[in-house]
Amino acid sequence: MKHDIKNILDVRLLVDSFYNKVRKDPKIGKLFNDKIQDWDTHLEKMYRFWQTVLLNEHTYQGSPFPLHAPLQIEKNHFDRWTFLWNETVDRYFEGIIANEAKWRGDKMATMFLSKIEYFKNNNIKPIL
Repeated sequence: MKHDIKNILDVRLLVDSFYNKVRKDPKIGKLFNDKIQDWDTHLEKMYRFWQTVLLNEHTYQGSPFPLHAPLQIEKNHFDRWTFLWNETVDRYFEGIIANEAKWRGDKMATMFLSKIEYFKNNNIKPIL
């Protein structure tokens, strides 16, 4: 039976399950696997990021966008990321925080794409 996201163990299940899918995905797997050399470190950051965002437990510090800014990623990549994210949330969880996880994932993908396109279309580089 599904339950809502309520603690760090749930966040870890979500993040681990999601990135297992991403790493094997024919559309976006190569992008992630080529860029991320140390998956353990990346996953630890993602646990802290989503713990902060979803559980309001402030364990993450940083700015995720600058690391994504130089990547050659487009709308179809973000669409696939969002699909896999929502699919993973729905597979394991239901409830208010699960819905928020999907909403925040969608908003983050939209914002990242918008900023990447802005910098690319205006031939400027973000401050890293």
